[in-house]
Amino acid sequence: MRESRDIEKTMQRHADEVWRVCVLYFHAHADAQDAFQDTFLKYALADDVAFEGDEHRKAWLIRVAANVCKDMLKAAARRTVALDNSRSQSIPAPVDPLAQPASFESEVVNVMRSLDDPPRTPLYLSICEGYTAPEIATMVDAPVNTVYSWLARGKRQLREALR
Repeated sequence: MRESRDIEKTMQRHADEVWRVCVLYFHAHADAQDAFQDTFLKYALADDVAFEGDEHRKAWLIRVAANVCKDMLKAAARRTVALDNSRSQSIPAPVDPLAQPASFESEVVNVMRSLDDPPRTPLYLSICEGYTAPEIATMVDAPVNTVYSWLARGKRQLREALR
């Protein structure tokens, strides 16, 4: 296990990026928190991984966060609930505008959440984190031209959805 100082330092530096990835995947704040915690738990336990620098560490955390979120979504999709139980256990969505503001930012986030992955993660890495297509290709282990296609498709889908 990594030293606590290393974990704290990494969380201070990269918590925002990891949090944004988690929020991109989940509507529920609690699910995003779970994914965030799981990501840093994996970091704490991955003491055998040697990083070439802070950018490599950041890229690793973003990739792990995306994978944790995808795994959680797959697990949620496999759960089945009987119809009679689903009514009694449903929780109404909050209508407080402060809890879910109706703004352009939340509309963009909702559209990003609706995208398939890919192009969701590569688009996020490009637009929000400023990575280039070759850097993203290395991070997601895909050909560079494929990443360019994902980015173009994702931007087109964003444009169409926000019109």
